[in-house]
Amino acid sequence: MNPARKALVAGAMAGTALLGGALGATMFGSAGAQTGTTTAPSTEASGSTTAPDPGHGPHVANGITEAELTGDDASKAIAAAQAAVPGASVERAETDAEGAAYEVHMTKSDGSEITVKLDSSFQVTGTVNGRG
Repeated sequence: MNPARKALVAGAMAGTALLGGALGATMFGSAGAQTGTTTAPSTEASGSTTAPDPGHGPHVANGITEAELTGDDASKAIAAAQAAVPGASVERAETDAEGAAYEVHMTKSDGSEITVKLDSSFQVTGTVNGRG
């Protein structure tokens, strides 16, 4: 192969490698990017949790839309619910549209569901079997 052709082929290969690397970086870089994340509630007391089930999320009742609890409110509600139902896994903690200030949906170790209702001071006011 003559020297001019060798240089042309080498340049083309280098350009292809650069282009491929740029495309790969774009594809893999954006694949790892997240526009939003969902974190399961902390369950330090029991050590178990399940990811929130989008099919059973906050709903509207009595003209009120429930909202997921976050931060200190979530921690306080979850701690109180776990004390009331030891060993249960937390599904989600949210405001309550049906009388209580907050509610925590849980699954007991036998697989049954329970909802723990709390007042605005995070005191347990009752439990409801099922999704409540």
